[in-house]
Amino acid sequence: MAFVGTSVGRLDGIDKVTGDAAYVDDLTAPGMLHGATVRSPVPHGRLRNIRWDPAYDWEGIVRVTADDIVGDNVVALIVDDQPALATGTILHATEPVALLACEDRARLADALEHVSLDIEPLEPVYDIRHNDAVMCELSMAKGKVDEALAAADHVLEHEYYVGHQEQMYIEPQGMLAEPRGDGGIKVTGTKQCPYYIHKALKRLHRLDDSQVEVVQAVTGGGFGGKEEYPSMLAAHATLLAVKAGRPVKMIYDRAEDIASTTKRHPCLVRIRHGFKADGTLLAVDAEVRMDGGAYATLSKVVLSRAVIHTVGPYNCDHLSVTGKVLQTHTPPNGAFRGFGAPQTTWAYERQMDLAAAACGLTPLEIRLRNMVKEGDETATGQKLTVSVGAEEVVAEGLRMSGYEARRAEIDALEQSGPIRRGIGMSFFFHGDGFTGGGDERMDCSAALDLRADGQLIIRTASTEIGQGTRTIFPQIVAEILDIPVDRVEFEETNTQKVPDSGPTVASRTTMIVGKVLQECALEMRERMHDGPTTIAKAYKGPGGQVWNEETYEGDAYPCYSWACDVAEVTVDTDTGEVCVEKLWLAQDIGKAINPVMCEGQVEGGTLQGVGYLHLEQVVMKDGRPWNDRMTNYIIPTSLDSPVMETTLIEVPYPHGPFGAKGVGELPMNGVGPAIAQAIEHATGVFIDQQPTTPEMLLALLDEAATP
Repeated sequence: MAFVGTSVGRLDGIDKVTGDAAYVDDLTAPGMLHGATVRSPVPHGRLRNIRWDPAYDWEGIVRVTADDIVGDNVVALIVDDQPALATGTILHATEPVALLACEDRARLADALEHVSLDIEPLEPVYDIRHNDAVMCELSMAKGKVDEALAAADHVLEHEYYVGHQEQMYIEPQGMLAEPRGDGGIKVTGTKQCPYYIHKALKRLHRLDDSQVEVVQAVTGGGFGGKEEYPSMLAAHATLLAVKAGRPVKMIYDRAEDIASTTKRHPCLVRIRHGFKADGTLLAVDAEVRMDGGAYATLSKVVLSRAVIHTVGPYNCDHLSVTGKVLQTHTPPNGAFRGFGAPQTTWAYERQMDLAAAACGLTPLEIRLRNMVKEGDETATGQKLTVSVGAEEVVAEGLRMSGYEARRAEIDALEQSGPIRRGIGMSFFFHGDGFTGGGDERMDCSAALDLRADGQLIIRTASTEIGQGTRTIFPQIVAEILDIPVDRVEFEETNTQKVPDSGPTVASRTTMIVGKVLQECALEMRERMHDGPTTIAKAYKGPGGQVWNEETYEGDAYPCYSWACDVAEVTVDTDTGEVCVEKLWLAQDIGKAINPVMCEGQVEGGTLQGVGYLHLEQVVMKDGRPWNDRMTNYIIPTSLDSPVMETTLIEVPYPHGPFGAKGVGELPMNGVGPAIAQAIEHATGVFIDQQPTTPEMLLALLDEAATP
C-alpha cells in the first residue's frame, strides 16, 4: 500500500518543533482577563462562609461563587455528584469554592491572598482497606469457585497494592472562555473530549446545543488526564467570562495541576488462585478495591475494566471477582492510560510468579500452560475468534530476548557482590474500545467533505493529543482515494463544525473512528466525480456482540490487543537502586497504520509503566499531593529510559481500518510485572506493591536477610 503501513512524517510536526503551533496559553482575545480558583485548604468540612477582606480594593476584580450559577451546579458526566463550586460540604482539599478574574496576573495572585474560607473541620477518611463509603460496585462470576479451590493442590492468597500516578502531560490544563453576542459561550482549550465539555456547559449555563461552542487547541499530551477534568476548568472559565462579559483565560501552573486534577486510582487487590500440582489454573477469587477520591468522575468505567482484566489472559473455568470504588477525602481520581487494567494486571501477573514457584515451574512454563489461545474463552465467556495474537507475541518476545537462555545464564552466575542481575517476562492483554459494544450504542460519527478545489476535509471530534491522529486519519483516507496525503486536511475541531465522534480514549480512535472514515472514503471514491459532496457515517460494529451489563457475561470488547514484555535489570543491593538495562517488547496491534508512531506509542507507554513501577510516588499529606512539582515527583527522563527493542505483531482485526486495533493503552499494563519478576530473579525478594522505591526495596532486602 502507498500510505497505510508507511511511516509518513507527522503532518503537525513542523509547527510543533518550530514553535508555530498555538497552545491555549499562546492565545489571547481583546479585553481578556486572567482567572484563578479559590480552593479549600482542608480535606473535609462544612463551608460556613467566604470572607472577602473588606480592607482590600476589589475594584476591577470579578468574583464568582456558586450563587452565580444559573443552571445546575454540577460537572455533568456519568454521576451528577461533583459541583462546579462547593457550597455546603467540602469533600477534598483543593476543592474549588470561588473564582476570581482581573486584567493583571500579579494583582490576581495578590487578590487570592485576601480571600479566606470559614470551614468547620470534619474528620477525613483516607483508608480503602476499611471503608464502607461505596461509590460503585460490580461483580462477575463463573463456575463453582469454592469447589474448585477445595480441589486445588495449591491455593495461593496474596494482597497487591498500587498507588496514585500523575499523568504529567507536558502542557498543564488551560482554557480560554469568550462570551458570544447571542448569549452563548465559546471555550477553547486543551482537552481530549470536546463533547464532554459541551454536555457539561449546557447543564451549567442552561444553554442549548447551538449556544455552546467548544474548540480544541493544540494539546500537549493527555494520557487520560484531559478526559474529564477539562469540563471543570471550562466551567470555571465560562462562569467568569459570563459574569465579566469579557474573555477569561485560566492556565494552571504545574503545582496547581498536580495538586488539584485527577490521578490514576490507587488499588488494592486481594486475590486467591487455585492450581493443580502440574500448574493448571483451576479458580480465581478476587476482590478489587479502588480509591475514587471525593467524587465519582469516571470511576465506574475504570472499575469495570479493572474487574474484567483481573483474571488476565488465562483459561479459568471457575472465578469470582468483586469490585468496589470507595470514597475518600482526597482529590477525585479519574482516567489514566489503561484505566483500571494496569492495576489488576499487576496482581494477576505477580500471582502467576507465585504459582510458578509453588508448582516447581518456571515463570514462562506457568504462563504457557494456562494462556488463552484462539478458540478459548475469556473470563467473561467471550470466545476468542478474531485477531488473537497471544501465541505470536510470546514466541516473538522469547525470540528477541533469548529469555530462557539468558535466565539460565544468569542462574549460573556467582552474584556475590552488591550488583545483582535478573531477567523477567510478562504476558498480558487489553480490551480495545468501549465495554459491551458501547461504541456502536453511542452513535460515533465522522464525515468527509470534498471541496470544489479538490481538497478533502476530515470532520471528526477525535482530538490530537500527541498520538498521531492528524497523520493517521489522512493516511487512511489517502490510501482509499489514491491521492497524496497532503490533499487531506482537518476541519477545526469545533463542536459547531464536527460531529460527535466519541471521546479520544479507550484505544478506540484508530480502530473505531478510523473505521468510520474508511467507510466514508470508500463511498467518496465512488462519488468524487460528482463534484463537491459530503459523506457522513456513524460506526457500525461487527454485529453479534452480546453483553450482559448486569452479570458481566459475554463479549466484553470487540477485540483484544496482546503483548509479551521481557526486562533485564541490575539491582544495587546496597542502595536499592534498580536499573532497567533493556526491554524487549512484542505487541500485537492488528495493523500498524504508521509503524514509527505505533512504536512511539509502545515505547512511550512502556516508559510510563517503568515510572509507575519504581519511580513515581505521589506522597499524600493532609489529603492532598504534597510533592506537587517535577522536582519531587520523579518521572523517567531520557537518562532513565532503558534500551527498547520493539516488534509490532500484526494479527489483523477484520473490523478495524486495514486490520488496525488498539495500541495506546496496552503497553502500560505489563512492563511493571516483567521488571518485578526480574528484580525477584536478581534478589530473591518478592514485590507486591507499586511504586517499589529504593527505600522500599531496601526494607524488603533487610527483611529477607533477617534470620
